[in-house]
Amino acid sequence: MITGAQIRQARALLGWGASRLADRSKLPTSTIQRAESMDGEPPVTQAHAKAIRKTLEAAGVEFTNGHEPGVKLRRLAAEGGIPPDQLNAENDG
Repeated sequence: MITGAQIRQARALLGWGASRLADRSKLPTSTIQRAESMDGEPPVTQAHAKAIRKTLEAAGVEFTNGHEPGVKLRRLAAEGGIPPDQLNAENDG
């Protein structure tokens, strides 16, 4: 499960606005805003939550769960990937 608070935190780590996440996840900005409107489980479809999570993970976000759900950035460079601060339209896969 992904929470609205995690989505907000992930965007902040990446320095993305809601519209950038919407563009990359191919969802309307209103869906992103609705997903972030609650701290807990977002009021969006499972397909929308999955698209949001997949997009954020592709950008280097790792979701943590357990007693204190949160987010952190993976070290993509060590894994042969692109660091989040270097992602752009030209290397967006």
